[in-house]
Amino acid sequence: MIDARAKSMAAAPTPAAQGQADTGLTGALRQLFALSEAYPDLKANTNFLALQEELQNTESRIAYARQFYNDAVERYNNTTQSFPGVIFAKSFNFADREFFEAEAAAANPPSVKF
Repeated sequence: MIDARAKSMAAAPTPAAQGQADTGLTGALRQLFALSEAYPDLKANTNFLALQEELQNTESRIAYARQFYNDAVERYNNTTQSFPGVIFAKSFNFADREFFEAEAAAANPPSVKF
C-alpha cells in the first residue's frame, strides 16, 4: 500500500498516467478493506473505523476534484476551438488538454460494511 501511495503521489506527466497510478492506490485500499473483513477485532476498532470514514471522505473530495478538472479542460478546449479563441490558440501554439479518466472501479468510492 505504501508503494502504491508513493506512485500515486509522484508527479505524473499526463492525466492518464496519474489515473493509472491512482488506480493502483485504490486497489491497495480495497485489499485493506477486504482484509478487515477477516478480522472482526479490526472492524470494531474505533481508529480503524475513523480511518475508513476519512478514506471515504477523501474519495469523495477526489471525485469532486476530478469533475472540476474535467469541466475546466472542457471549457479550455471549447474556447481554443471556437472563434475568437482559435486565433489566439493557433498564434501561441495552445494544444488541447487531456481529460482525467479514472477507471470505473476508481470512480466509485469503496463500500464499507460494518
